[in-house]
Amino acid sequence: MLNWLLICVPITIGLEFLRPESHSLIFIMACLAIVPLAGWLGRATEQLAHHTGEGVGGLLNATFGNAAELIIAVMALRKGLYPVVKASLTGSIIGNVLLVLGAAVLAGGIKYKEQKFNATAARTQSTLLTLAAIALVIPAAFHSFAGPGSRIRENSLSLEISIVLLFVYAAHLLFSLHTHKQMFGGHGGEEGEPMEAAWSLRKSILMLAGVTALIAWVSEILVGSVEQAARDFGMTSVFIGVIVVAVVGNAAEHSTAVLMSLKNRMELSMGIAIGSSLQIALLVAPVLVIVSRFVGPQPMDLVFTPAEVLAVFVSVLITGQIASDGESNWLEGVLLLAVYLILAVVFFLLPDAPLAGVP
Repeated sequence: MLNWLLICVPITIGLEFLRPESHSLIFIMACLAIVPLAGWLGRATEQLAHHTGEGVGGLLNATFGNAAELIIAVMALRKGLYPVVKASLTGSIIGNVLLVLGAAVLAGGIKYKEQKFNATAARTQSTLLTLAAIALVIPAAFHSFAGPGSRIRENSLSLEISIVLLFVYAAHLLFSLHTHKQMFGGHGGEEGEPMEAAWSLRKSILMLAGVTALIAWVSEILVGSVEQAARDFGMTSVFIGVIVVAVVGNAAEHSTAVLMSLKNRMELSMGIAIGSSLQIALLVAPVLVIVSRFVGPQPMDLVFTPAEVLAVFVSVLITGQIASDGESNWLEGVLLLAVYLILAVVFFLLPDAPLAGVP
């Protein structure tokens, strides 16, 4: 873990109070500060996973690993930065299934010639990701078909789709944790590998609470500097959201998923990476649509740009192909990372423009 980066936490807070005009420096320090905090968040949830099966462990890690993204998004909502919020949601979805899963598959594939996982469970999660892609396509298509003056109907459509997605996510939890939990149980790690002693429940809860509070504080500072920093670095707000903020927020999932793949626990790695994308698409995004009606200057919709919709679609497509056979190797990790790099270049070169439906 990059514990030495924890020094960036007090530096970030100090800069915010002493040099609030140094937006670029504050942004860099805040990004660096969130990385180790997210790592500790992931470590605490990994300790909880020692007391559960692989499925529940992956769910716990994805849930608390996504805390950083959710906190950053809520802070951005309060400031009305809807393009950044939507871009960070897109970045989290593609970042988890391409960057996090790709790095985990590559790392595990280098150490082991072939790694196995439950193909049926992986296909089920891939199908849910396809639903998430559909949920992004429909509002964008409606925006094109309905034409000008459709903002109120788009808000209504987004709210109704969000309710459906929340229902589907609840059904997914029932399926994976109760009725078909044996599919997500996992096959364990290396034979004879000693398991790290688990923290006590009290220590895990206190760690989660403390780290989450720090992430909330640093995230608010980060969001306050993102617009000016983007201009200073010559980056668009969409690139900042899709790539930079998403990579920072994915630190917990990234580190834990790679660690688990190196221990030949590919079931847990898949659960963390794909499960985290599912949570973003089926839980976090709908919750933000609802929360925006109370904390934002106006309701947020689910109308994403064509580039974002396309990015999610191709990410879901290649993830479904790789997860369909229940086996992984290092080349498949390279393929996932290659798609991520291609999309990163596209978003870097894409001109900055407000998202559809956002004034």
